[in-house]
Amino acid sequence: MDSVSLTSIATYSYGLAAVGFLLLGVPLLTSWRGRAHGPLLVAACLISCFWSASLAWAATDLLMWTDLSDGFEVARNAVWSLFLVVLLGDWRDPDSKLPLKLRPALFAAAVCYCLALIAATLGYWDLALMESVLPVMARVAQAVGGMLLVEQAYRNKTTQERWAIKFACLGIGGMFAYDFYLYSHAMLFREVDPDIWAARGVINAFTVPLLALSMRRAKSWRSPLAVSRRAMFHSAALFGSAIYLLAMGSAGYYLRYFGGSWGTVMQVTFLFGALLLLAGILFSGTFRAWLKVFISKHFYSYGYDYREEWMRFTRTLSEAGPHLGERTVQAVAALVESPGGALWQRREGSNGSGNFEPVAGWDVPLPDVIEAADGSLCRFLESTQWVIDLGEYADAPDKYEGLALPEWLLSWPRGWLVVPLMMGNKLSGFVVLQTARSRVKLNWEVLDLLEIAGSQAASYLAQQDAANELMVARQFESFNRMSTFVVHDLKNLVSQLSLMNANAEKHKHNPEFQADMLETVSLSVQKMRLMLQKLSRIDVEEKPVPLGVDQVVRQAVANKAAFEPRPQLDVRDTGLRVLADRERLERVVGHLIQNAIEATPKEGSVTIVLARDEGAAADSAVRIEITDTGEGMSEEFIRERLFKPFESTKSAGMGIGVFESREYINELGGRLEVSSRPALGTTFKVILPLYKQDALLERAA
Repeated sequence: MDSVSLTSIATYSYGLAAVGFLLLGVPLLTSWRGRAHGPLLVAACLISCFWSASLAWAATDLLMWTDLSDGFEVARNAVWSLFLVVLLGDWRDPDSKLPLKLRPALFAAAVCYCLALIAATLGYWDLALMESVLPVMARVAQAVGGMLLVEQAYRNKTTQERWAIKFACLGIGGMFAYDFYLYSHAMLFREVDPDIWAARGVINAFTVPLLALSMRRAKSWRSPLAVSRRAMFHSAALFGSAIYLLAMGSAGYYLRYFGGSWGTVMQVTFLFGALLLLAGILFSGTFRAWLKVFISKHFYSYGYDYREEWMRFTRTLSEAGPHLGERTVQAVAALVESPGGALWQRREGSNGSGNFEPVAGWDVPLPDVIEAADGSLCRFLESTQWVIDLGEYADAPDKYEGLALPEWLLSWPRGWLVVPLMMGNKLSGFVVLQTARSRVKLNWEVLDLLEIAGSQAASYLAQQDAANELMVARQFESFNRMSTFVVHDLKNLVSQLSLMNANAEKHKHNPEFQADMLETVSLSVQKMRLMLQKLSRIDVEEKPVPLGVDQVVRQAVANKAAFEPRPQLDVRDTGLRVLADRERLERVVGHLIQNAIEATPKEGSVTIVLARDEGAAADSAVRIEITDTGEGMSEEFIRERLFKPFESTKSAGMGIGVFESREYINELGGRLEVSSRPALGTTFKVILPLYKQDALLERAA
């Protein structure tokens, strides 16, 4: 077959395809306008029409391709592939049927399509020359990707949905399958077969009836894919930038063409200035705000993407770190594209009325203005919970009946909105915002969103205030607890000094009594100094060291030698050491001895036994046993009240000593055991683990 007849066949072939896709696409402009697949299906049909027409026109000049037809072919493959992705499912939804393994491949394919379209449009991808196998391999990859998408779209549908999309999958799959045959043949023989190329137009025309038949069943098509506002915003910005650069590039070309010797300089200078202008526009907050408002007004029924807005609002408030007030103003201002604002919060006064004080500002100087809680502004905000438009108040104050705005608010630089922060029915604060970067119409949707955002922000601020109050309360609680222990120690010291003072008149000439008195006074002064250090919050680091238990117990017994009945010490094992703080361990043992003395009459006895604990594994513990013949305690008291602070059987007791003793003994890894019978006495057993090195040496011996 000669080249003229083949060219005529190719022209009719691709012309038939162009007419078929045109007849399919034009009615869809109206009948499918409101459907989820409509825009993509219309775009795919029209681009296929332009692609077929460009190839028909190229065939008249005995050409197989032009740069224009190359670009249309890449665009056709891309749009049909995107249509299949939409038919398959929502790639943003984690519960979508779209397989996870396909998502990275789809992203890579989108990038490749964009690069291929640019290369084809600029003439860097000439398939007709076949100088490189790379363009053909890329077309084969596009065809394989399309067939994979057809298979996935059909396989992941239900039986009813397969009935609806069956012919569409056959038609689109047929187009990609024939492209695969054409380009794999060309890659194998290093040239495009003219007969196969000429028949491709008729093959594509055959797919049109299949697509039309499938669209009649399109009521069963389902796709959760929807274009978000963010995607629309970036797409609009990218599309506008592309048109701008195309226009500037054309202008630069004519400057170079008509500029003579200055043409190249003028072109470079003009293009550089155009790029700077584009960068300034894209990074302009005012332009971005205008574009967002424009898209919301003209492309969506609601002005906000509530999922995106609420995620951004919550993320801003939930950021770690201080300055929650500034983040609150920023989050509220971002909802209406305001460039700045300030926050007032309620501070309760001594008379219960309270005032609203400025606590944070975002990109505005914080004014030193306090608004009374019983003023007109705060009473109006609390009673109505309205967002106040300062500009509307200046033009029509009758709308805000009973409201008299203060002078400082009317003179606020660029003041625009006053947003109340409500906690239930109580006003906890308010935010004053500056005028938005782009004009925002304050309809019911915007006002409702600001009111809800104000309530949400108020809860975060209230939570922060509650956390601060809880922290202060815990500090006071810690200080009060420490003071309670100090008071308990002071009571014991006072008891010792009182007893010594009572015996001084009788034994003041006794040298042994004088020595005991000096030692008791010296120890009392030392303990008082330690207690004063704790009360003044002077940190004294506690350093546990190996201690001889017999020395600690002897000192504790010696401190109680002036009391009656006088405690008796029985040391059965010496050289036993534990790891503890000497002062605290001595105080614990002293508390228990003091309690035994106070619970025992003068004719009774208090005995302290120090020995190894026979019940411990390998005798690796020491036992301090304190036994008295006093009043004793009931099992119920031991179980329910003994180890609770502020519980005591003594009239002057505070119930702190036993509680503190058990806490420290547990901290050392030991335990405190008690056995008692009413009217027969009580036995406390302090069991402490031996110092590890000593225990290991004893086990080795």
